[in-house]
Amino acid sequence: VQLQAFGGGLVQAGGSLRLSCAASGRTFSTNVMGWFRQVPGKEREFVAAINWNGKSTVYADSMKGRFTISRDNAKNTLYLQMNSLKPEDTAVYYCAADRAAYYSGSYYLEGTYHYWGQGTLVTVSS
Repeated sequence: VQLQAFGGGLVQAGGSLRLSCAASGRTFSTNVMGWFRQVPGKEREFVAAINWNGKSTVYADSMKGRFTISRDNAKNTLYLQMNSLKPEDTAVYYCAADRAAYYSGSYYLEGTYHYWGQGTLVTVSS
């Protein structure tokens, strides 16, 4: 079972990036999936989560209106569209999957998620 995030890179402030997370080894089409990010020396931070069918999403306050999480279950792939990027968005971004189909009140906690991918680095220059 593997999750692999990719699509990171260097972008100027105000720019956009789309991250992808591809799953292999099993399907995650019936699982809640999420994105987290981490700056070196800091704790991993919740970014967004999405229910199994993509019909319900939730975001951290600082990402609302700028980031959009989505999924394509036919492709077993999770996405994070990031717009209006700021230097403070610089971090390693990780995708994760829960065992549940619908997220609960603990969607923002790392421990809620059982599968994690390797991160992809996003650097936003000022």
